[in-house]
Amino acid sequence: MKIAADWKDYEVLASGDGNKLERWNDIILLRPDPQVIWKARTDMKGYKGLTAVYNRSESGGGAWLFNAPVPDDFTVGWRNLKFSLKLMGFKHTGLFPEQAVNWARMIDLIKNAGRPISVLNLFGYTGGATVACASVGAEVCHVDAAKAMVDRCKDNMQLSNVRTPVRYIVDDCFKFVEREIRRGKKYDAIIMDPPSFGRGPKGEKWKLEECLDGFVGLTAQLLLDKPLFILINSYTTGLQPAVIKNILMLNLKDKKGSFEADEIGLPTKEGIVLPCGCSGWFVGER
Repeated sequence: MKIAADWKDYEVLASGDGNKLERWNDIILLRPDPQVIWKARTDMKGYKGLTAVYNRSESGGGAWLFNAPVPDDFTVGWRNLKFSLKLMGFKHTGLFPEQAVNWARMIDLIKNAGRPISVLNLFGYTGGATVACASVGAEVCHVDAAKAMVDRCKDNMQLSNVRTPVRYIVDDCFKFVEREIRRGKKYDAIIMDPPSFGRGPKGEKWKLEECLDGFVGLTAQLLLDKPLFILINSYTTGLQPAVIKNILMLNLKDKKGSFEADEIGLPTKEGIVLPCGCSGWFVGER
């Protein structure tokens, strides 16, 4: 397992009973986590300084319950980067802190590439990976179907004082990839964080187990002959890292490099590691 252990503004304080207690700078949140099937060893709802709790509804969704005021936007920092957060529907804050372990590797690969690097970030969300790559000079194309998430990526770029130009695209990722192929566009690196389930603009159904292999094969057509890397993230419960590795190996068999896949996780103050999905990498030969 690869662990994102270099945070200062974020930490998992405790976990149990389907929830995790987290500190985001000076804001303490209690949120559901489907991986947490063990019993709590501490009274998390009674934790001193608890700011807000996300309560799930039996009919689906849920709502935040506030013990203290929370700003509409608040900020956390990782290394020299800053991210704007917001308590959103369905428990989200706008950042997945476990991805820092991948940001660190992207930064190192781009810095040591010895050439200008172009990156395509699909399902880019609020742009953690985009900001990380652009912070070391990569030319990034950031694609997400939700305009609000793309706008938040722009905010994060400004907060982090990253001046490298980014191409922002509000579009369905599948349709965008098809158009880029027709245009003959190529990239050194591709990042994708596809959802488990989703709907396209015309009602197209996305189910990761049925669609990921074909989508990776399609997207691989956008890679240069000697790519730097491709990264696939998945939060689909029960999906083994080896599945991601196999999909990469089958779709990139004409590329020279190494393949790997691991769980990623976050350390907790309890002394355990909280699993947070998996990531699969292809890293090209230099």
